This record gives sequence, structure tokens and C-alpha cells, in this order.
Amino acid sequence: MPQVVLFQPQIPPNTGNVARTCAATNSELHLIEPLGFEINDRQLRRAGLDYWPWVKLHLHADFAAFSQHQMERGGRLLALSRQGARPYAQERFAANDWLLFGRETDGLPQEVLQSCSQSLAIPMAGSIEHGGGVRSLNLSVAVGVVLFEALRQLEP
Repeated sequence: MPQVVLFQPQIPPNTGNVARTCAATNSELHLIEPLGFEINDRQLRRAGLDYWPWVKLHLHADFAAFSQHQMERGGRLLALSRQGARPYAQERFAANDWLLFGRETDGLPQEVLQSCSQSLAIPMAGSIEHGGGVRSLNLSVAVGVVLFEALRQLEP
């Protein structure tokens, strides 16, 4: 089962919505600190509704601590970024992949992107790169798009 990783998330409702998606798909959720909120934040809990008991949540003190954990468990670290090298739908996902998403305001730092096996993007016809005004999708939407594609590919 692919793992969902949020790098220093800043907005509690986004993380709560991602947690709910992880509970629904039985996917583990990894949060890399520092977070832009307290883990017991009311908005975070509200967005996750009453699904928190089913969220397999892991907190990591920083990217180095997460990287050590990920290497011990194995699998590819796939960055999802506006600057991704190829569209996510062209990737052949594996059950032990780690799907890494960046901060809501500025995505993933260059040094984090460089440590990943691959960088993927969600194509958007209305993006700034295509003459539109959209910089990015909401974090919880992006997680849902990519996670459900990975799960679709991995269905028996």
C-alpha cells in the first residue's frame, strides 16, 4: 500500500482531509515536522471527523528522521511537485512507494526534491505554465488524485 507523506504541512483542514482519505484507503500517513499547527488542533480534528482512530499516523521530527525511517522500510520516494519531471499518470506505481507532497505555500525545497527517486506532476490545463492563473491544487485534492491512481493501478 503506498504511503502518503506531507512535508511540513501548514493548514490544519488540509491535513485533516488527507487523514480522512488515508483512513478510507487504509494508507499510512507520515507528517514531517515542523507542522504549521498543533497535532491536537481543533480544525485538524474537525476535518478528519471521527476517523482519527483509523489513521495510521507517523510523526517525524524532520526530513532526515523521515528519510532514515523510509530507507529502513524500503521503497521509492516519489515527489509530487509543480516542477515534476513527468505526469503522475505515466508512472507505474508500486505497493511500497512513498508519495511525498510539499507545503501548501511553497511546495518542496530543492534539496528534498533531489533526494527523491522521481518527481511527478499533476498536469493542469489552467496552470500558469499553460497561460492560466492556477499555481497549484489544494493539498488534499492532490493527494486524492495521485493516491487513487496508485491504488487503481495496484488493484488485483
